[in-house]
Amino acid sequence: MSPSAGTVYAWELRKLRFQKRTYLGLGAAVAVPIIFVVATSLQGQGGPEDVAFGRYIHDSGLAIPLVLLLFGAIWMYPLITALVAGDIFAAEDHNGTLKTILTRSLERQQIFYGKAMAAATYAITAILLSGIVAIVAGCIESGFNPLTSLSGTEVSAVKALGLVFASLGFYLIPVLAITSIGLLLSVVTRNSAAAVVGTLMVSLLIQLIGILPGLSGLRPYLLSEQFNAWQGLLRTPVDWTPIVRSLWVCALYALPALVAAFLAFLRRDVAGG
Repeated sequence: MSPSAGTVYAWELRKLRFQKRTYLGLGAAVAVPIIFVVATSLQGQGGPEDVAFGRYIHDSGLAIPLVLLLFGAIWMYPLITALVAGDIFAAEDHNGTLKTILTRSLERQQIFYGKAMAAATYAITAILLSGIVAIVAGCIESGFNPLTSLSGTEVSAVKALGLVFASLGFYLIPVLAITSIGLLLSVVTRNSAAAVVGTLMVSLLIQLIGILPGLSGLRPYLLSEQFNAWQGLLRTPVDWTPIVRSLWVCALYALPALVAAFLAFLRRDVAGG
């Protein structure tokens, strides 16, 4: 059977299993929720009341993953995502292995699709793993109790758990947009460090634009704002407006980045590598 994009995808997943940066990112995804829960436990009563659900972290463990979604959007999740997305193409240039891969009866588009899917799989795994650890650690500390929604209504623990997982799902939309930007920089820069740092800097720059005076009108269309779209699920009734906006705004960032990365990869000269 001739190799396909699925073959490349499987290869890339196996490669990720043996790379230190994979476990660095996943380790952070696991450690941060645990550290947060321990810190809030030692603090006693009170919490980060200036953020959504911060006041409820001692009442319900299901508030913990929601608070972490807010804090993680600043730098943690973009960085974890960038660790693999920014390296997955650039590493081939660093190691001089791209030319070898192209001799294995593989088309460039197959390589691109397989690597892009592997980077997306890593990002999804990291976010879901972080969320699950936060749920478990939070419930151990504060209990599997009902959660107060952003509308002030009490939501049963079982329903709140479903809403937390749904929030993680919608949170993945801007995360995958960040992944697309990382893939573009990985292809264009051909340097893992530059691509990883560049992806994080793009994320931080977009956040900076959102807080500059006079530019508040741009905030609904910034990628950084889409990390908050999941909050619409925690209202009664559900506010679908930010969620729908997140879908098309993230697409405006992700699709051009993916197309540009794809075209740059197809046109890459590997004769000397």
